[in-house]
Amino acid sequence: MRVLVTGAYGFIGSAVTARLVADGHEVVGVGRDIARAALALPDVRWVRLDIAKARSADDWLPHLKAVDAVVNCAGALQDNPSDNVHAVHVEGTLALFQACERAGVKRVVHISAIGVDADTAFARTKREADDALMKSDLDWIVLRPSIVVGRNVYGGTALIRALAALPVLPLGSRDALLQPVQVTDLAEAIAHLLRPETPAKNLLEVAGPERMRLSDMVGAYRKWLGYRPAIGTRIPSWLEAFAFRLGDCLSWFGWRPPVRTTALRQLQRDVTGDDKGWTSLTGVTPLRLADALARNPASAQERWFSKLFLLKPLLFGGLALFWIVTGLITLGPARDAGIFLLLQAGLGTYAVPAAIGGALLDLLIGVGIAIKKTARLALWAAIAVSLGYLLLGGVLLPKLWADPLGPLVKIVPVLLASFAALTILDDR
Repeated sequence: MRVLVTGAYGFIGSAVTARLVADGHEVVGVGRDIARAALALPDVRWVRLDIAKARSADDWLPHLKAVDAVVNCAGALQDNPSDNVHAVHVEGTLALFQACERAGVKRVVHISAIGVDADTAFARTKREADDALMKSDLDWIVLRPSIVVGRNVYGGTALIRALAALPVLPLGSRDALLQPVQVTDLAEAIAHLLRPETPAKNLLEVAGPERMRLSDMVGAYRKWLGYRPAIGTRIPSWLEAFAFRLGDCLSWFGWRPPVRTTALRQLQRDVTGDDKGWTSLTGVTPLRLADALARNPASAQERWFSKLFLLKPLLFGGLALFWIVTGLITLGPARDAGIFLLLQAGLGTYAVPAAIGGALLDLLIGVGIAIKKTARLALWAAIAVSLGYLLLGGVLLPKLWADPLGPLVKIVPVLLASFAALTILDDR
């Protein structure tokens, strides 16, 4: 069977793609940035296509030739410069469904979410796409998973694992009731649902076999990581709201923090559902969270990730502020001191433009690091400029090596921090 999978390198999409390839299916993987995925999964025929921009059936038809089934795993949590929720969930998705009807695709499995009755753009657009598909003549199956977890993590599941590494667990205004389902179980279910003999036109909630509080789920991961139980502390509602609003602000710089107001609204309601319908239809026996974790013991890599996840925004924010503040100081109160140093270095008439140009370059690097799209380039620029400062300062003003404030020595940890930021830049 030839199956087209949208969002094929995402958290759910990659698990589905890997399962289908293992089952011997020919998979066409769709995504907007497929370079790394093509190297990681060479058995997949990759198509570079941004679902948010593929708003016409004609955009999809060339990729649906001889396709037997489609699994739509594409999704976005909240609007930001990189994501348009309505374009992804409605415009691009409905264009895909229309193209499937025209191309004669036999089956469409669409990943939605439990809680589509919530008052968020995420829920409304998911519900709109669900309704449109269920009114179509396609052999459709709509899946509404609860919180999906697995060995690989992204977004909210990554945050849960990061919280598990904290010795003190910050509890929000509500300890939501969750029903986690393993991503491998979801992928296995989809593999069953693609079979022609499986009844179509089904709306299924995909929930795990047990209900547990968010704090208990974090505790399970903490035990898995090999840490003693954390101390729970209730944080004020205003501080919780501030943290999620701060996540909204970061998202407008192109980042996708799991702590955003859409996530807060979804967590203010229980994420539970029916675990009987989908299991009886597919024959899948879903794993309890504790059993799944026991099958895959945590290693040093998991402990590193859990601790680095919350450190990442601090590292990027600190580097961005370092370069921005350095530039502002050089343009402001330290302007004369900077020019004097450059005069001592022998720059003569070039001292003033060099000081101003260097300050502006520092500002550009800082702003570049703060913006997700330019962060990689800005970090390499920070490394290059730091090495330049180190080399020129060491040659032209060697006395700075002995300066008690260590202006040259301090460049070394900035370099190391920049390399560390490059290492953990990728979201998935």
